[in-house]
Amino acid sequence: MGIQSTGLRDTSHVSRVRASVGDRVVGRERELDLVLAAVAAGRDILLEGPPGTSKSTILRAIAEEWGIPFVLVEGNADLTPSKLLGGHDPARVLREGYRDENFVDGPLVRAMREGGFLYIEEFNRAPDDTLNTLLTAMAEREVTIPRIGTFPAQSTFRIIGSMNPYDHVGTTRLSTSVHDRFNRLVLGYQDAQAERQIVALRTDGGPDGGADVSVDLTDALVTDAVALTRATREREDTRQGSSVRGAIDLVLVAGQLLALHGIDSPGEGRVTAEEDNRRRYAEAVLDAALVALSGRIHVDESAGTTPERVLREIWEDHFILHPAAAEPG
Repeated sequence: MGIQSTGLRDTSHVSRVRASVGDRVVGRERELDLVLAAVAAGRDILLEGPPGTSKSTILRAIAEEWGIPFVLVEGNADLTPSKLLGGHDPARVLREGYRDENFVDGPLVRAMREGGFLYIEEFNRAPDDTLNTLLTAMAEREVTIPRIGTFPAQSTFRIIGSMNPYDHVGTTRLSTSVHDRFNRLVLGYQDAQAERQIVALRTDGGPDGGADVSVDLTDALVTDAVALTRATREREDTRQGSSVRGAIDLVLVAGQLLALHGIDSPGEGRVTAEEDNRRRYAEAVLDAALVALSGRIHVDESAGTTPERVLREIWEDHFILHPAAAEPG
């Protein structure tokens, strides 16, 4: 049953949505409560946090539970008001003139018509005139398009933006009027335990994980991948480290390498104490880390280093200088 038929302020329905969505979101109980409370109260919201912090996961789950569309838009300099609103099909206009049936909805109009979430990633990369179009939709809950008319929004329509506070290239500072229209929530990275749970769920061989079910991905590999990934965020020579998506890919790539070369991954109940096997396991994890993480970390230009060098130093610290961290358990 969609939220349209129960009312936005039906607290029992919101509680049921919270219980259902909570099963799909790891380590984000507080943030889920706040986002759900804001959108259920009829508010638009701006989510601020680095990539891979479950922003879109939370929103998709809520939209799915409510039975409303989730309309995703990438914020960039090419996102003009006309692209956001939509326009007439040029070929049909030449044949038939400007008619209502020739109009193709843009993402904003579609979300308003269908009462969905309009989710704009990299919100602060959109041009000012595009943001002004959004402000009108937020304030009036309708937009007017020449030759077409006025589009009122359904009651479940929301505008939700996301921003990465660590990325300043190609972004613009949002005006006071934009901030005044939005609620705002800052999301940081989940803790290590939550990230291990996320990686384990996404690499279990299911349809979302993409792992080959014949590859044995042990707890130790997940633990190592999360530890290496989290270390990329703690370096003074990196402007931004990898999100948990990097750890997921590291596990999947390493799992394939271990199977390909017949290397045992440390795990409970397995005999993997041989020095040669441990060395080969560690080297496979390094190779996987270079593939999975090197494009996801951004080094400080003044540090005079490279992503590959940073990853090798992190790997040496984890497997050589502090080898106990790589032991099972």
